[in-house]
Amino acid sequence: MKIAVEGCCHGELDKIYETIAYMEEKEGVKVDLLLCCGDFQAVRNEEDMKCMAVPAKYRTMQTFYKYYSGEKKAPILTIFIGGNHEASNHLQELPYGGWVAPNIYFLGYAGIVRYKGIRIGGLSGIFKARDYRKGHHEFPPYNPDTLRSVYHIRNVEVFKLKQVQMPVDIFMSHDWPRGIYHYGSTKELLRKKKFLRQEVESNTLGSPPAEELLAHLQPSYWFSAHLHVKFAAVMQHPPKDKASPRVTKFLSLDKCLPYREFLQIVDVGERPGSSDGLEYDPEWLAILKATNSLQRTTPVPWNPPENNGLHERWDFSASEAALVEVVKDLRGELAIPDNFSRTAPAYDPSRPQPHAKPRRQANPQTTELCALLGLTDLCAQAAQLSEGSGRAAPGEQQEEEEWEDGQSLGSADEPSEYPNDTSGMSRPINPDEITIEDEWDEEPGEQESEELEGTPEVHPPRPLVLPKPKSDVSPSRLSRLMEAAPPSHSPPTVAQSQPCDEEGEDSAAVPRMLKRTSEEAGDSGRGIPPRIRRRNQGIYSVTEGEDDEEE
Repeated sequence: MKIAVEGCCHGELDKIYETIAYMEEKEGVKVDLLLCCGDFQAVRNEEDMKCMAVPAKYRTMQTFYKYYSGEKKAPILTIFIGGNHEASNHLQELPYGGWVAPNIYFLGYAGIVRYKGIRIGGLSGIFKARDYRKGHHEFPPYNPDTLRSVYHIRNVEVFKLKQVQMPVDIFMSHDWPRGIYHYGSTKELLRKKKFLRQEVESNTLGSPPAEELLAHLQPSYWFSAHLHVKFAAVMQHPPKDKASPRVTKFLSLDKCLPYREFLQIVDVGERPGSSDGLEYDPEWLAILKATNSLQRTTPVPWNPPENNGLHERWDFSASEAALVEVVKDLRGELAIPDNFSRTAPAYDPSRPQPHAKPRRQANPQTTELCALLGLTDLCAQAAQLSEGSGRAAPGEQQEEEEWEDGQSLGSADEPSEYPNDTSGMSRPINPDEITIEDEWDEEPGEQESEELEGTPEVHPPRPLVLPKPKSDVSPSRLSRLMEAAPPSHSPPTVAQSQPCDEEGEDSAAVPRMLKRTSEEAGDSGRGIPPRIRRRNQGIYSVTEGEDDEEE
């Protein structure tokens, strides 16, 4: 089975599908499935654009609305997860997953589905320590703070995924699992992104929860995006309970732009006798049912139950009886119903609605699934809590002065279970989370601008054929199966701080990111701390010759 993997989509569905068609014709293959690793931007109309965390001048409709309205239909079954630039109000309608358009499926906050017998899982959003322990309390209309915190992952979703016991074939996350760069060519990564050296050497780049999930799930493939760079790695896990050691092939891809490596085709073996359509995963649904009481829609910090004598139950893995019960709930039909329905008007270019206000909207797909399995509809629960307490909606709260990623100066940081993810900074900052203005202020070069204005000549990468991993194959052998994937090796210990390449490149040569002064930030005389630019803002800037270099 041929699976196309795409990095950051940024609403460019037309270009992505055109590139796949080009590759199919050129290589003589047929792509069965498209996986998108976040920043999908399922924007239906002007309301959705106001719920997307990008500056107003970059809020453009792109092409998704055509697939939502029925003007076009996705030519390939598409499965995606959320990133940090999404129409959050739209995706929040489907916390447990669902169709955002015909043939385009969202995995939800976290989820696992089956396609032709292949188990595909994912985790939406990016890691932010201060929001990790909170419930999903953000709902439209958002304020500048909740507009960003809404896409930060929560520990309850990670806890659910840690209950999975059956093997997972493919897993997707938007940001990288922390430490995965030690199993690929760190030298090549730092050649492309020199400013990541400090985080790589201190092993603080990436998501700690994703690192834990990688160790627990040990999927055959793990795909990511977010850093806008192609990077491959091969990781062999230590054996579990006398079982053969498993191997994970990791691949991250760039964003959809001309001459960027944003698309790759992998070859995954099908399972004989499996269904041809998209199906629910019984184990995952059983876990959703078992953990339903743990759901929260408040910002109150919460810790998952542990085997420490304080909790009556801490193991929510699916038993055989729970699996049978789920199949009964579904009346023996595991196929995901084709029940897409529009819950908001689609954008009409002839009748723009620039003053439309974001609304909280229930989705029949979520309502139906919750009724079928006895799950909590988070949107409905949040609305009831808001009405019962007489509180103002989250977006109607008074706006406070923002600090960095939209966080208010007056909000206290919650203690994190990941104390080492701050890189010595005074606030719990994820090194690979990107400041909105830094990412979207990127101006394409002269040649790139010309390509974007016209119809670009697409130069897709060569297909990547990855056979099913075998437990008796060594890591060095497996590394040759992946294009640009170097031999795997063990990550350095925390005490090690040696350069990540063999040539001893001086890290002092890396440009230092300067702080903005109060005058530059327009805060002179106001007594407000100066704003600080992200150290990794260069992720989205194109250095000279970068796009012309080959892997």
